[in-house]
Amino acid sequence: MRHTRAVEIRPYRDTDRDDVYDICVRTADGGGDARGMYSSDDLMPDLFAGPYLHLEPELAFVLDDGTRAVGYVLGTANTARWAERHRAEWLPRVADRYPLPAGEPSTPEESLVDLLHHPERNVHPELADHPAHLHIDLLPGSQGAGHGRALIRTYLAALRERGVPAVHLGMLTANTPARAFYDRLGFRELPFTVPDVTYLGAPTSLAV
Repeated sequence: MRHTRAVEIRPYRDTDRDDVYDICVRTADGGGDARGMYSSDDLMPDLFAGPYLHLEPELAFVLDDGTRAVGYVLGTANTARWAERHRAEWLPRVADRYPLPAGEPSTPEESLVDLLHHPERNVHPELADHPAHLHIDLLPGSQGAGHGRALIRTYLAALRERGVPAVHLGMLTANTPARAFYDRLGFRELPFTVPDVTYLGAPTSLAV
């Protein structure tokens, strides 16, 4: 009789990198599959997953279904410090793959590449009381079973251990399923917005 290993949340390992990149691109189009949308399927992961795995792997956790990672949560304990390290340590690793466009970005891909080259744009004085930030993604087959809540719970506990008081995240305002998920957990809208993006925050003491 074959025994199937139970789904578990565990710390990220270097061998999970390809799975994390796969999850990221397959959920990067407002929760849908972004494969084939840009010149490289690595663009979104190199922007929204890779720098965190490289700079703060201790704050990355994966949902393992027994065969591979099918979800993750990752982020930083200090957004301002992360932006400085991103420029110094991550950008040199990927900049040659994504040349900075000349002039103002004129396409969605150019806007993403521009953001990759300017990590300081993730730093907002209005969010200083929520110094940490996070990204969470799960493959569709692993959604709706409480795993997202458990990943957030794990991440908040890791931040508390580091003495971090609060966390924020930015999400596309149009992504109403994601907003409903965060509302259920107790995240609250922060008084800061940019076009098409809503910022939510929570204390790391939040019981989820």
